[in-house]
Amino acid sequence: MPTYDYYCPSNSKTIEVLHSMSRTVETWGELCELADQPTGKTPSDAPVEKLVTAGVMLSGGSCKPGCC
Repeated sequence: MPTYDYYCPSNSKTIEVLHSMSRTVETWGELCELADQPTGKTPSDAPVEKLVTAGVMLSGGSCKPGCC
């Protein structure tokens, strides 16, 4: 399963979670449930934004000593 980073503008926190590609996370409450974290003082219905991150793919033999 892929990992995704979400940012909450209401509290300026970013959380990384694992979920299927078909899942949509829209609120702080959903995100905290996935991350097994308390919502704290942030309202559960506060919107979150999925951040665009670049994954790294390595194929056998392409890495040279010292590059990773």
